[in-house]
Amino acid sequence: MVGKEFEKLIEIMAKLRSENGCDWDRAQTHESLKPYLIEEAYEVLNAIDNNDDDELKEELGDVLLQVVFHAQIATERGAFSISDVINTLSDKLIRRHPHVFGEAEGYSYARWEEIKAKEKGGKKRTSIGDVNHALPGLSLARRVQENAAGVGFDWIEIEDVWNKVEEEISELRTAKAQEEIEEELGDLLFAVVNLARFLNVDPESAVRKATEKFIMRFEKMEKAIEKDGKSIEDMNLEELDSYWNKIKEHEDVNEL
Repeated sequence: MVGKEFEKLIEIMAKLRSENGCDWDRAQTHESLKPYLIEEAYEVLNAIDNNDDDELKEELGDVLLQVVFHAQIATERGAFSISDVINTLSDKLIRRHPHVFGEAEGYSYARWEEIKAKEKGGKKRTSIGDVNHALPGLSLARRVQENAAGVGFDWIEIEDVWNKVEEEISELRTAKAQEEIEEELGDLLFAVVNLARFLNVDPESAVRKATEKFIMRFEKMEKAIEKDGKSIEDMNLEELDSYWNKIKEHEDVNEL
């Protein structure tokens, strides 16, 4: 059943890209589609955060569309087909899981990285592995820390991580030159990512939620100010803080 449905999807994509298809779809290239792939990936994360299965189903479909779209463009170029994409993925999954499909016993991070290095035709650069430097900063930091932890380079107790965060805050407070401030702030953020990892929190998701919460509260504050016949531009910080705290208090009451 899934095979037929997937074939139907491939046929639809091919028709959209055909001479009698959609002008917009026909005009797209690998380069022009790059922003959409990133956007759709974040839409999936939002659906997961919302715990909405219907939304997740739809957004996963949008990500799949991007995969099929790129594969169709590659097919037209004579580079590879969607079948090649699927077969490459299947082979990689089997090859990278010898403890499931082979004779190896149990998962091993070191073995995983060795397999990846062999696939790329050489030795891995470091035990941290071949990380994707295009990741957002917080996600890149988390990934590097996870890889380092995989070879035993990690804090043992979470209290040590708390101490590291406090140490970095202290160093940032005493930083003078702009270059030093930037470096110390980076160290602090890196330490906070480590703390998030120990608390089993994804830092990228956490900061996005915090930002969305700020936006929601700010919009509520503006509406409350307008309702009182005032303008936010004419108010001082003390007055704004008063409205802000009322918004927070109202949220706390509703959560009880």
